[in-house]
Amino acid sequence: MNVNDGEIRALFAEFHRRWNARDAAAVAELFADDGSIVGFDGSAVDGRLAIASHLGEIFAHHQTAAYVGIVRSVRFPTPDSVLLLAVAGMVPPGQDDINPAVNTVQTLVASIRDGRWRIELLQSTPAALHGRPEASEALTEELRQALRRR
Repeated sequence: MNVNDGEIRALFAEFHRRWNARDAAAVAELFADDGSIVGFDGSAVDGRLAIASHLGEIFAHHQTAAYVGIVRSVRFPTPDSVLLLAVAGMVPPGQDDINPAVNTVQTLVASIRDGRWRIELLQSTPAALHGRPEASEALTEELRQALRRR
């Protein structure tokens, strides 16, 4: 298969678009049947159906922040697998600016399943950058610029 990093960037952007639309079923559709998601708080959920259920509960009972992402790298360990590394900021509901306290590093692992890229793992890790306030401020500013370009 001809590997194209634009397809992977689009998959990541589509994950954010569907999350921001608060559509649990649509988010889960991007995952492999046995895919996994690890949330910002460390919650891990395995399986497309469980992801849909878990996110459905979250979206039904919480006002979730909207993601703004920046892809840092896309690597293809094999022609049918990919590792995407990104950073993301979150805009709280009703606000128009990034909340620096919840900046995150996102890792997406995907593979070709039935001729289509599917997310195997999406993990969000807090970008705390302990002891490096200048790095945290720079990341927040970079995410704010990405937010303005949206």
